[in-house]
Amino acid sequence: MTNTDATRQGRSPQAPLILALDVGTSSTRALLFDAAGTRVPDIVSQHPYQLTTASDGEVSVDVEMLVDVVAQTIDEVLSAAGSLAQQIGAVAMDTFWHGLIGIDASGHPITPLITWEDTRAHQSVLELRQQLNEQAVHDRTGARFHASYWPAKLHWLAKQQAETFSKAAQWLSFGEYLHRKFIGKSVCSLSMASGTGMLTTRKHAWDRELMEMLHVKPEQLPELGDTHDSVQGLKAEYAKRWPALRDVPWFPVLGDGAAACIGSGCTNKEHWSLTIGTSSAIRVVVPPDLVVPPPGLWLYLVDGKRGVLGGALTEGGNLLAWLDEVLKLPKLKEAEPLVAKVPPDGHGLTILPFIGGERSLGWHAEARMTVSGISIHTSPEELLRAGMEALACQLHAVYEQLHTVLQMDGKTPQVICSGGALLSSTILREIVSDTLDAALYPSWDTEASARGAALLALEALGLVADIAQISPDVSEGVQPNRDRGAIYRKEAARQRELYQKLLGN
Repeated sequence: MTNTDATRQGRSPQAPLILALDVGTSSTRALLFDAAGTRVPDIVSQHPYQLTTASDGEVSVDVEMLVDVVAQTIDEVLSAAGSLAQQIGAVAMDTFWHGLIGIDASGHPITPLITWEDTRAHQSVLELRQQLNEQAVHDRTGARFHASYWPAKLHWLAKQQAETFSKAAQWLSFGEYLHRKFIGKSVCSLSMASGTGMLTTRKHAWDRELMEMLHVKPEQLPELGDTHDSVQGLKAEYAKRWPALRDVPWFPVLGDGAAACIGSGCTNKEHWSLTIGTSSAIRVVVPPDLVVPPPGLWLYLVDGKRGVLGGALTEGGNLLAWLDEVLKLPKLKEAEPLVAKVPPDGHGLTILPFIGGERSLGWHAEARMTVSGISIHTSPEELLRAGMEALACQLHAVYEQLHTVLQMDGKTPQVICSGGALLSSTILREIVSDTLDAALYPSWDTEASARGAALLALEALGLVADIAQISPDVSEGVQPNRDRGAIYRKEAARQRELYQKLLGN
């Protein structure tokens, strides 16, 4: 089975079809995949949505607005599918990890969806580190204390919005809320739960010490389930709106990073997933019981038997888009020829690219972007190139730590890349490949997260025996240039020196 669509294979889609919903940080998509895990061509809906941001670090989303955007994508895909809609056998979904919603006893949201980018809880991170053994919590949950995770968010809400905190009947991720809205019930996947920082990953249970410390009762956290624990039976309003989906199973929502690994064919430690979309990450699927993540990395779950080890950066395409806008450059694709004229590290700049706070490796949520070395001669294209190189240097740090933990002994994994920001920029792919000293193989499927969710649904239905048997389907790799790589790694050393001066080790 390969990462292709039915057009490339020259055949008709195989029933049953899977409706895959992908809720990203800036847009939502709906697509169809067939029983072989191939995308049905020309049937897709995508809609952007706006985040609420503020200078205090807020990055949130109106919950009901986002539900409506997802529903609109479903409307449009079912309309485009026509008679094919009758062949839909299940709904799969992935969404960004770490989002938090509080609901009252009636099931209504009492908070917006607080996203992973929200940094308002950074002070709570310091207080949690004083009150609990962070290393022990990290060993149990696979997650450090950080503003992106639930412990810091809940601690912050209890202190800063005490009335709201006291009214919360339950705390949910967006996927569970969406299922309750459409179906009236939900199951929280082990994948989504592991991304909260509240799950004891090896026991598949909510962490008792964290619940007690945060004054969260067991019944305030959602029911856990694995990838096969579906819900079905749309509410009357949605059954009338989507008759083709009336009685099909809706599988538990997955973390987008885990789904992207599976969708791009990265199911073992020989194939690593590198994604640069809004943010960035390098991920490796591993047996969760055999790996203890070091402090700079995290360990989440794909499902009950598969873990995903990796590191994530807050910055990615968001950093490049911000630089492009602030510097008044042409659109990123049009600015590439300008960037290409700048020699590697020819700008003399050193950048800490933490535009939304740091995650891996140091986990300083309060960190902010720093640029050192600007002169009167510094040009906009030099700043943009320096931003790309700074991003690559941060990814190199994650890449090196993964090599150490997984004891690769000099072996180079096949690095399969995805994400709109990376796939749309030849220059960025070259810079990252050179810095990592590894070939990058772009995935043929530009919808890796949606495909991963669909494949796991097919496995749960018994239509795919084992997703580990799926081979990656990639295009020709970008080969690293050792001479340029040596230059970038000197830049990375300069970046580490600036980091240590400002933030410590």
